[in-house]
Amino acid sequence: MSSQLAQLQEATIKQHCKTLRMPMMASQFSTLAEQAVREKKTHTGYLEVLLTAEIEERERNTVERRIKEAHLPRVKTLEEFDYTQAPLVTAAKMRDLTEGGYLERAEPVLFIGDCGTGKTHLLTGLCVAACRQKRRVRFTTAAALVTSW
Repeated sequence: MSSQLAQLQEATIKQHCKTLRMPMMASQFSTLAEQAVREKKTHTGYLEVLLTAEIEERERNTVERRIKEAHLPRVKTLEEFDYTQAPLVTAAKMRDLTEGGYLERAEPVLFIGDCGTGKTHLLTGLCVAACRQKRRVRFTTAAALVTSW
């Protein structure tokens, strides 16, 4: 294939990807095509890898966007929490909450306690877990709720 034809095809593919809103595919199709040739993948195998990469990128972007929209004070996860500092909170209970059943039932989750006991960390971790499940959440404090009325 001539160099000019290859350049034209690449430009056309990139334009199609832009039109279809597939930015990851536009940036990776050439690299993944070369990889597919090296690995002797079929056309279908190449297409599968390309589409999987696009989907994974979209999912990452969705989670990142949801975390940003949640207005978290700082992004913290439950995996980072030291349960020895809060003996009344169990890892098992928090794992249960991360499954999101309380969201399905529209139940609020409130943590009440003294300063420095990990309430914000735990709630932030629950927000991150919900965002990973592609749910929309909003973090707030009791003080912020009172002042917003």
